[in-house]
Amino acid sequence: MRGAWRAADIRAAEAELMATLPAGTLMQRAASGLARRCALLLADTGGVYGARVLLVVGAGNNGGDALYAGARLAARGAAVSALLLAPERVDAQALAALRAAGGRTVDTVPERADLVIDGIVGIGGTGGLRPAAAAVVARLEELRARGGGRPVVVAVDVPSGVEVDTGHVPPAGPGEVTAVRADVTVTFGCLKPALVVGPGAVHAGHVDLVDIGLGPWLRSEPAVQVPDWADVRAWWPRLDPSTEKYRRGVVGLATGSATYPGAAVLSVGGALAGPTGLVRYAGGAAAQVLQRYPSVVATERVAQAGRVQAWVCGAGLGLDAVAETELRDVLATPVPVVLDADALTLLRDRDLLALVRRREAPVVITPHDREFARLAGEPPGSDRVAAARALAAELTVTVLLKGHRTIVATPDGRAYANPTGTPALATGGTGDVLAGLLGSLLAAGLAPERAAVAAAYLHGLAGQAAAQRGAVTATEVAEALRAVVPR
Repeated sequence: MRGAWRAADIRAAEAELMATLPAGTLMQRAASGLARRCALLLADTGGVYGARVLLVVGAGNNGGDALYAGARLAARGAAVSALLLAPERVDAQALAALRAAGGRTVDTVPERADLVIDGIVGIGGTGGLRPAAAAVVARLEELRARGGGRPVVVAVDVPSGVEVDTGHVPPAGPGEVTAVRADVTVTFGCLKPALVVGPGAVHAGHVDLVDIGLGPWLRSEPAVQVPDWADVRAWWPRLDPSTEKYRRGVVGLATGSATYPGAAVLSVGGALAGPTGLVRYAGGAAAQVLQRYPSVVATERVAQAGRVQAWVCGAGLGLDAVAETELRDVLATPVPVVLDADALTLLRDRDLLALVRRREAPVVITPHDREFARLAGEPPGSDRVAAARALAAELTVTVLLKGHRTIVATPDGRAYANPTGTPALATGGTGDVLAGLLGSLLAAGLAPERAAVAAAYLHGLAGQAAAQRGAVTATEVAEALRAVVPR
């Protein structure tokens, strides 16, 4: 599990570390890592020697990092130019180092470049790019469009213009640019939230983390954590010779209806890809479920389903009186519950919402932005992590806020950003698959936050695998899950 820290916590850690080191050491460490990554990128286009490199340099430490990295590249034979956005406030020693290595300054964006280093602003930047910087970045975008993606853009620490603590990118009007869109971001010491959540994660491109010795000085808890494959694999239940189906867990699904039988089939498909030993289905699509999955035990109502270790309720359930009764019956059980889709819409009834708050067994809700707005009274806004945390605390539930870089938040304030997935998952029914898998993990005994994190991670991998084969449907995502779950 990797952590991402807010700017204030990073500054505090840097101040403590710098007090133990000779002046300038951290900048040199950062510049060395940045230059090394740029050299590797240039190797793909003929090498460092003779490569045309443009530094876009602001007034802060990021500008100094860019200049020192540029000096290292110039010393290896690159033709390095620096466009200074604030010449009177540039790091004088770093600029002198660039010039001594053979670099030069320019007043405009050159017509050709192989690589651009974005050193405009770092973790202290707020509010998007200022007009002069925005004009330079807009010109670079024109060059990239004309050059088929060249030059390669490398951001220093974070893409300039992105809100560091939230990943928010200010909206841009026609022809406007508010933030750098990088191919690679070389970040120092630790991850920042902007690199793992929100639009900022898209603008960051591929993220490389350079160790500058900051880790021991990060005293606070991370703002958000990012799981990896090793976490999911470690949590996945293991089978042994004494395992039998009931010990693996039984998951119940109150999903689908005569009107929406596909939701039942998809959610059951997601559950069957999980670790539980038996799936019980309760709803109006029993015939369709059994036709596709004869191993499922099917009934028409929750009250008839028998014992389960977790329930999934909502996808395709409908909004009528029968659906409300089924939701009430699910909430009355003493086991963990996943509430999705129509179940979340039914929670506009404040009496049902009160039942959720009063439950002793865990609840996981899986809203997209519109469902979130109905529950919270407003959309998630620019700080999706904070919004998910607030709703989790208010309802005493685990929130899985769907979207690019899905957020999982717990009632006690922890948050996780899912690193997997693809925009191709934005198609009907994929959320049903996710809910079924999540319910299966809960029934197998995983804690709510681990079940939610693992489900989102594997669902994202399945989406990526399906996308590699062409257009993505929810059925293909459910089938792809079987190949990506831990074995």
